[in-house]
Amino acid sequence: MRQRPKRDVAQEITNLIIATIEAGTLPWRRPWKKTGMGGAPLRAAGVPYTGINRLYLWAVADHYGYSSRYWMTWRQAIELGGQVRKGETAEPSIYFNSTKKTAVDQATGEESSKTIRFMRAYSVFNASQIDGLPPHFYPSPVPEAPPTPSQKVAAIERFFGLIPADIRLGGDRAFYSPGADFIQLPHPNVFNTEDGFVATKAHELGHWSGHASRLAREFGKRFGDKAYAFEELVAEQVSARICYELGLPADLHESHASYVSHWLEILKADKTAIITAAAKADQAFNHLAAYSGYQSEPAGEEGEEADETAPVPAFA
Repeated sequence: MRQRPKRDVAQEITNLIIATIEAGTLPWRRPWKKTGMGGAPLRAAGVPYTGINRLYLWAVADHYGYSSRYWMTWRQAIELGGQVRKGETAEPSIYFNSTKKTAVDQATGEESSKTIRFMRAYSVFNASQIDGLPPHFYPSPVPEAPPTPSQKVAAIERFFGLIPADIRLGGDRAFYSPGADFIQLPHPNVFNTEDGFVATKAHELGHWSGHASRLAREFGKRFGDKAYAFEELVAEQVSARICYELGLPADLHESHASYVSHWLEILKADKTAIITAAAKADQAFNHLAAYSGYQSEPAGEEGEEADETAPVPAFA
């Protein structure tokens, strides 16, 4: 029997992210809303996706115009009384698993073991592709009322207030210095909007989370090198996630737009790069949120890549 060619899920995911970026949209910087159309992807039970599944399924929903936040397997749809429409195409949702491999040293007879992590995928459909589900799976695309000024200020203070970062105000540049472990930001009144100041602060705190004493990410040595651009990719996703959680617009700062071409180079060279970056951005967000005890929607159980340690330059 002729075998069907093995599906390259990592490449499929990366191809869509690349196409989205090349079309002029950063998939992590959409005009996000927490309910209705545009909200973060949810499993059938209402649990949010995390990591690359969150990013990828959001991009897919945007691409096809799906109005529902909910995704589920074919079997889950049946159990909920639904039926996937004929001709609809499933999307991959990935997870990580591990296995332990034992080897015997032929010279000494000693056994050694190591854990090998690997990626697996299963197929999911958006509720917009399924007929007959309970009504709450088909939300009407009614925009959520924006927070009042006082609500916005309270949410911002609640999230950032207990993060013990050394933040210095002044000058006309925003950057994080890993060596000295401090963040430099222009005064808030220099920014066109308060939201712009918050988004920039969130971006630099994304870098701050990667210090060797915290999540120990590799920073790279100069603008344009792979590790430097990868770190910027992580920090941009952290900023976008924080803005989403606080109900703020998430626009790409002009000083970071120059990284887009470098991000595309990374994604085209390594089909797992966006998967790793999304996992590290999740780790960074969770690290920052933990200081205030901020509770996002309960997360799922997707795996993450291990972090590496490293040094040095100032990050914008």
